[in-house]
Amino acid sequence: MSCSENTNAAPADPLDALDDAVAAAAFRRLVRHLRQRHDAQNIDLMGLSGFCRNCLADWIVDAGAPLDKAGARAVIHGMAFDEWKERFQTQATPEQLARMEASLKLNDH
Repeated sequence: MSCSENTNAAPADPLDALDDAVAAAAFRRLVRHLRQRHDAQNIDLMGLSGFCRNCLADWIVDAGAPLDKAGARAVIHGMAFDEWKERFQTQATPEQLARMEASLKLNDH
């Protein structure tokens, strides 16, 4: 299961009652935080939480943003994804890949 397939939505979730403007402000704060924390590699985010910056990009498209995959990633990364990868992404270790795979299995609900 990919991070894009996992909605974790529960019936009568109080999160759904959260004002859209408040939720949007919190989302933007999260994205800006991740833009500053390049040391938090996508592979590590996947290993810890089962989602990463690229998942956020997929989610905004799933939510109806009129963007293609590249455009959505640029919104989340603050630059073209290829540029972000070149500047900030490190080579994943076998241990990181194993943690990511184990973490993604937890997304299957």
